[in-house]
This record gives sequence, C-alpha cells and structure tokens, in this order.
Amino acid sequence: MIHQKFIAILVTSLFLTVGCNLPSNKKTDMADTNFIKGTLGYDYKFLKSHHNNLVLLQDTITKAMVVICPNYQGRVMTSSANGLEGHSNGWINYKLIESKIPTEHINAYGGEERFWLGPEGGQFSIYFTPGVKQEFKNWYVPAILDTLPFELTNSSNIEATFKAKVELINFSNTRFDAEIERTIKLLSLNETAKMLGIELTDGIKSVAYQSQNILVNKGQKEWTPESGMLSIWMLSMLNPSPNVVIFIPFKEGSEKELGPIVNDDYFGKVPADRLNIKNGIIYFQADGKYRSKIGINPRRANNWSGSYDTGRKALTLLYCELPEGNTKYVNSKWEIQKDPFSGDAINAYNDGPVEDGSQMGPFYELESSSPAAQLKSGEKLTHKQTIFHLEGDEAQLSKITQLIFGIELNEIKTAF
Repeated sequence: MIHQKFIAILVTSLFLTVGCNLPSNKKTDMADTNFIKGTLGYDYKFLKSHHNNLVLLQDTITKAMVVICPNYQGRVMTSSANGLEGHSNGWINYKLIESKIPTEHINAYGGEERFWLGPEGGQFSIYFTPGVKQEFKNWYVPAILDTLPFELTNSSNIEATFKAKVELINFSNTRFDAEIERTIKLLSLNETAKMLGIELTDGIKSVAYQSQNILVNKGQKEWTPESGMLSIWMLSMLNPSPNVVIFIPFKEGSEKELGPIVNDDYFGKVPADRLNIKNGIIYFQADGKYRSKIGINPRRANNWSGSYDTGRKALTLLYCELPEGNTKYVNSKWEIQKDPFSGDAINAYNDGPVEDGSQMGPFYELESSSPAAQLKSGEKLTHKQTIFHLEGDEAQLSKITQLIFGIELNEIKTAF
C-alpha cells in the first residue's frame, strides 16, 4: 500500500510539474505524435527540432502556452489558448528556419512578439551605415536584432528573463553601448480578466502574456536629440486571412492640435478599400495580399489596438503603456528628415508582394513603440506591452470589444 501510494504521489507530481520545457509526460511521446499543422504542437515540435533550448511557459489549469526562442532574441514564437492541440497564434517562417541559410538583409523567422530597436530610417537610423543611400540594397537589420541570441538569465513555469549587450553605430556616426533586459510573463486567468475588466466565461479560451522590455545606456555619453536616440520597438507577426480585420482606436480632435488621424503612406498611400475610418476607429485589412502600413502618432494613439479573425472567432488585443505627454517618437522613414522625432507610437502592417513578385510572408503585424530614449549614462527606459488571444463565443467577445473600444464585434466584421 505504501509503495502504491508513493507511486501515485510521484505520478501526480510529474503531471503537475510545469517548467521551461514540456512536462515529463509529454517529453516521452512528443517525437511520436503527429500534430496537425496550425496547432501549437506542430509548431513546437518543428521549432524544437531546430532549437533545443526553447522555453515553454504554460498554465496547467487553463492549458495556455507560450513558446519562446532564446536564439531569436528571446522572441515569443507562438502561443496557444488550448495546449498542444490548440491553434498556434504566431506566424512562423518554416522554409527559412529549415534552410539554415541566413539571408542578407533580414532573417524573417517569424514570431508573434519580437524585440527591435528604432529608428529604422533617417539621419539617426541604425539600419543604414553612415553615408549610404537609404534604399533596400543598403538596409541591414543589426545582428543583435536578427541572428544573435539573447541570454536566458532566469526562468520559471510562467516567466522568463533574457539579457543582451548592444553595440551600434547610427547613420550620423554616433555610437551606442547599451544593455537589453526582456522579461515575458504568462498571465493567469484572473490577471487576464482584471486587465480586460470583464470576467471570462467557460465559452472563451484565452492566452495572455506581458513583456517588460528595458533599455539601459551603458555608455559614457548621454543620448540626445542632436546625436540620435534609440527606441524600443515591439512587432507581432501573425497569420493573415481575408477574414482578419485590424482595428485601432484614435483620439478625436482637430488635425491642427493632434496631427493627421493616420499615417498611411509608408509604402505608398493605402487604397480606400483597405483602410476605413469611422466613429473613432481605424479599420485596416490584414489579408497578407497587399504590402501596406499605417501609423498612429502619440497625440492620437490609445493604449489598445487589436484584430479579429471572423473565420476562427478569434480576437487578438495588444495593450501597451504609452506615457502621457511624451510626443518624441523616432521617425523611421527612409530619408533625411526635417523632424526625426515625429514618429508613430502604434503601427500595423499588412504583408504583400513587392515589385518583383516575391513576398516575405504572408503575415500581418501589430506594433508598438516606446518614446525616444533620452538617457544619461546608466539610465534606463522601460516599455511594457501585453498580448491577449481570446477565442470562442462571439457574444462574449463582443462584450470585450464594447467595454474596451466602445464597438460591437459586428462593427469590426462589417468594416469592409
């Protein structure tokens, strides 16, 4: 009896153990399990075959899971609201990862939350070397944001912290010595409900995680508007569909005081049938078929943005803490700028073919940025954001959009 009781306790303990890898009972059968493409199990198994140091955050009660890759800058590759069999939320570039051949300008491995730094273009760009013409052939993503790993410094069943040292020179020949610290935390159901301001019923499955991203000036000189300043830039690569609509609220008011409602000329003006503005909401198509990007300046931006996939009845929300009154955001346009700190706080991108017919994705992105980091030696800037994926009963999802955005789900579904 004592022996049997001990075995029962041991088995229960192994089942409940949650770590940075799969639970013990999953490790043994992972190789023999054929997961359907589109599930988290399929993507986890694929990524694990190429990176043996993946970090898996998970909640054994709700089955929420988050997969992080240290080799890709502590990037959240994907997540699921329903365990290994649940839908995989992040877009993953299987072909590029499988090839093991780095590309010249950018390695778009995918991932639903990655850490970047701005600005991308302009006289303070860190993606162009000093003096070159700012065009694609001269554009390179810095290795620390592209191919180099972040060091995993701490982890638990629900949280992981990464660090990296940064050495960069901008277009104006200013050197930046910095340190990045990035912590990703899987939120509990209660924490998710509290942030959304609504109780989640059994009809909704959810996964939510928060990242705290810290940038520290480790050099001897202050970062200033005259020599250039960095910013934290978070980008989420997600799976597109003709059924997906991005929706972003904006602060209403005169253009004289708040500036244009939306910046829609990053890659040429967005056609009217892909961008719709009404009742304080910007609607933007995310079908992965037309390369276009929009931005909301900090005077207009709110803390929330989102997308809805009608086909899957899946709501994605992004919440970031935008500091009140700070309007200095880096400008990433590929040109020498009159005002290099008149950039956007919130962006959205829809991938599509370029001039030669090739395409990086398809995917779409929700993006948030910190203000420009005017930091003295030793000072730090923190940028937090939270991503929520909720799927299930549309009546419940509509209550969430009504509470946060003041719109019913049907208004999003019929925006185009």
